[in-house]
Amino acid sequence: MNQRDVFLKELRGETIGSVSAQSSSDEMFQNQVLRPILKLQNELFIASFNNYISKYKGDFYSQSVEKKLATIENAIQKDIKFRNALKGMIIGLFTTDEYLLYIKNSSSLNKRMMSMLIERLKSQIQLFENNFNTD
Repeated sequence: MNQRDVFLKELRGETIGSVSAQSSSDEMFQNQVLRPILKLQNELFIASFNNYISKYKGDFYSQSVEKKLATIENAIQKDIKFRNALKGMIIGLFTTDEYLLYIKNSSSLNKRMMSMLIERLKSQIQLFENNFNTD
């Protein structure tokens, strides 16, 4: 394992969630790789979504909570540029071996990744208030 891989694993920390002999490879990847990265990158995701809504969704702050939740989901599912930027924030913290695993099943893992990220942002809806300063 090279220096970068060791650094990334130490930076991300421990597995989040249970992994057992019965776990699927996608579930193991999710708990050993994706969850720790999502947790580590949380503040960056919050800042990124705040920037997204300030640029593209000026009416976001006046929306109902239900509409705000739908906006989060739509932004990540339908705005390909934004989605790809978020994916890059995650994939950039993969080790080389994790990346090789990821590309074998990227479609399924992308769905998991984005679904987890949507739920993470939705659960922190209170952080998306009109007092975000981009300066």
